[in-house]
Amino acid sequence: MGSQLFARKPLEVLLAEMKGEHRLRRVLGPVQLTALGVGAVIGAGIFVATGEAAHNVGGPALMISYIVAGITCVFAALCYAEFASMAPVAGSAYTYAYATMGELFGWIIGWDLVLEYAVGSATVANGWSSFFQSLLPDGLIPHVLTRAPIIYDDAAHQFVKTGSIINLPAVIIVLIVTAVLVKGIRESASFNALMVGIKVAAVLFVILVGVFYIKGENYTPYAPYGWGGLNLFGKTVWGETVGGKPVGMLAGSAIIFFAYIGFDSVSTHAEEAKRPNRDVPIAIVASLLICTVLYVLVVFVLTGMVKYNQIDTGAGVSEAFKSVRLGWAQVIIAAAGVAGITSVLLVMMLSAPRVFLAMARDGLVPPSFFAAVHDRFKTPWKSTILVGTFVAIGAGLLPIKALLEMTNIGTLFAFTVVCIAVLIMRKTNPNAERPFRCPMVPVVPILGIMMCLLLMFSLPWENWVRLIGWMIIGLAIYFFYSRHHSFMKKYLAHEISAHGISPAGQLIDEIKEKDEQFPKP
Repeated sequence: MGSQLFARKPLEVLLAEMKGEHRLRRVLGPVQLTALGVGAVIGAGIFVATGEAAHNVGGPALMISYIVAGITCVFAALCYAEFASMAPVAGSAYTYAYATMGELFGWIIGWDLVLEYAVGSATVANGWSSFFQSLLPDGLIPHVLTRAPIIYDDAAHQFVKTGSIINLPAVIIVLIVTAVLVKGIRESASFNALMVGIKVAAVLFVILVGVFYIKGENYTPYAPYGWGGLNLFGKTVWGETVGGKPVGMLAGSAIIFFAYIGFDSVSTHAEEAKRPNRDVPIAIVASLLICTVLYVLVVFVLTGMVKYNQIDTGAGVSEAFKSVRLGWAQVIIAAAGVAGITSVLLVMMLSAPRVFLAMARDGLVPPSFFAAVHDRFKTPWKSTILVGTFVAIGAGLLPIKALLEMTNIGTLFAFTVVCIAVLIMRKTNPNAERPFRCPMVPVVPILGIMMCLLLMFSLPWENWVRLIGWMIIGLAIYFFYSRHHSFMKKYLAHEISAHGISPAGQLIDEIKEKDEQFPKP
C-alpha cells in the first residue's frame, strides 16, 4: 500500500496521454487563453475591494501592496508555466503533484482544487446576484427570492435566518453558465472574451478619465498605516494594528493577494490549447502582468481622486466619480461589474470539471461519469452538469460565504506544491524537454514557497481548521474508493516494470481499454 501512495505518475505516461483518443478539442489560442486568465482574476472587486483596502489597511501604498502580491504570484506562475509546457494535459496542479510527489499528494491537491473552484464559483454567483439586484428597481424581485435562507453573520459570528427562500438570480446565472460550458469550449471562450472586453474597457475608462481628476496632495501621507503588517497565525510581528487587525503595506498585500486567484486556471485548459507548449506559458504570465498593471493603475487613480480616509468602502470607484460630478459613470462601472463577475464565474466553473477529468483518467473518481466526453461538443459534460448543480445549490440555498476563505488557503497550498514540484522534477527528470524553463531555479521556486507559506500563516486559524476538515473528508474518499480503483495500482506498476512505455505512446489507452468502466466516445 505504501508504495502505491507515493508512486509517481511517470512523465512519459503524461506525454502518452496527450496522444489518446479520449481528448478534449484543441481550439484555444494565446489570446483566448490570456482572456481566460484575465477573466478569472479581475472581477467586480477591482471597483469595490480596492477602495475598502485603501481606506482601512494601506492608503495610497496599496499600489505597492499589489506589486508585492503580484511578484509572489509571478514565482508560482513561472513554475506553473514550466509544468504546463512540459505536460499540457488537463489537471493543473493535481497532475503536477501526481507526477512528482505521488498518488496521495496528487489526490490531496486535486481535492483541494475542486474545493477552490466549486466553493469559489458559488460565492461568485452570490456576488453576481447582489450586484445584479442593485441595478434593478427595489421590489422588482420578491424578497423571498433574493437571498439564501441562512447566511453567516461575520459580526455576530453565527448563522442567522434571512426570511428568504432561495437566491433565485444566483441559481439562474449558474444554470446559464453551465449550459454555455456544456455546449463547448470555443463558445465558452468566445463568451468569456466578450465579458473580459467589456470589463477591461470599463477599467481603462476609469483610469483614462479619472487621471484628469487626480490631486497630488491626496498621496500624502503615502503610507499612513506604515509599511509593515507582517502577521503569523493572527499575531502581528511587525507593524501596527487597528481594531486587533494588522495594517500597513504588507498587511495590504496579504489581504488583496486573493484578488489574483484565478490565473492558475489557465493551466487546467492546456489540453484544449492549439499550441500548449508555447501558448499556455505565455497566457499564464501575460494574464498576471496585465492584471497587476490594471490593479496598480486603479489604485493610483482612486487614491489620487479621493483622500484615502474618505474613500467609500462599499463602492469606492463609483463614489469617487460621483464626487467629481461624473455620476453617470456609475452605469459603465455597473455594467463592467456584472460582466466581470460573469467571466470569473465562467472560468471557475470551466476549471473544476477538467480537474475531475484528470482524476478520472487515473481511476481516482469513477471514469464512466467524470471522464465522459461528449461525442459532439467534446466537453466533460457530465461533470460540468454535476458541478453546475452543486454550485447552484450552494449559491441558492447555503451560507456559502462561511467557506469562502477556505478557497484562499487552498489556493496558496496549491501554489506551494507546484513550486515544490518544479524542484523535484528538475532532479528526477533533468533531461526532459522543457519548452519553457522557469528561470533562476532553485531561487524562484524557493521564494515562491516562502512567500506562499508566509501568506498562509497570516490567515486566521479558523481557515486551517476548515482546510483540515475538508482534507479529512477527501482522505476518507481516497482510502475507501480511489486507492482501490486507481489505474496506478491495477496496471501501471506491473506494465512499466515489465514492459516500459511503448514507443507509440499506446500504454495508457491499452490499459484503460481493459477496464470496463472507461467510457467509449
